[in-house]
Amino acid sequence: MTADPDPADVRQPVRVLVFGASLRADSLNTRLAALVGRLATGAGADVDLALMSEFAMPVYDGDAETDTGLPPGALALRERIASCDAFVIASPEYNASMPGVLKNAVDWVSRVRPQPFKDKHALLVSASPSMVGGNRGLWALRVPLEHLGTRVYPDMFSLAKAHEGFTPDGDLTDAGLQGRLADTVAAFLRLVEADTRYVCLQRRWYEFLGDRTDALVTERAEG
Repeated sequence: MTADPDPADVRQPVRVLVFGASLRADSLNTRLAALVGRLATGAGADVDLALMSEFAMPVYDGDAETDTGLPPGALALRERIASCDAFVIASPEYNASMPGVLKNAVDWVSRVRPQPFKDKHALLVSASPSMVGGNRGLWALRVPLEHLGTRVYPDMFSLAKAHEGFTPDGDLTDAGLQGRLADTVAAFLRLVEADTRYVCLQRRWYEFLGDRTDALVTERAEG
């Protein structure tokens, strides 16, 4: 008789929040998020697919935070991020930067203690009718996320001419781009799994100077 495996030895799937950061109902980035979710599921991840419309919150106001606390939408998004090993954001590009609604969400969620971005892995993707595919917005988005301690994956994926880029089934019309996106998602998941499931060295990465998780650490350090 073969003994049942120890539950601690059973490989657990990586948990990933895939987040479409647009409020528009027929957003190209909502389509891209759905595709990334399917690719991640196919690669063995446990995917939580979310939309910006699920997390209503007002424009950040310090006085409102003092008077009434954090809005339910910010707390809900914080819980979804905290419950995953990593997250993927599919973000539009507005005027060569990220959408205001996304930056507002990051600002609100960063006010929760402990804030959930620190030490999470993130993959950034975008879709745009433009020839650069929203890539400039992703570079802008990296700044607050990395400041908050997120380990943003070096490779980003941007779909140019995205209004022509999807098949009726939701795949990409360009087979080469579809393959590249699938490879990027799979490589990202392997990195997340290695860092969260097979850690042999406790590491801390401090970028957000307002984080007092460890009162002895006052500047970014990794060791």
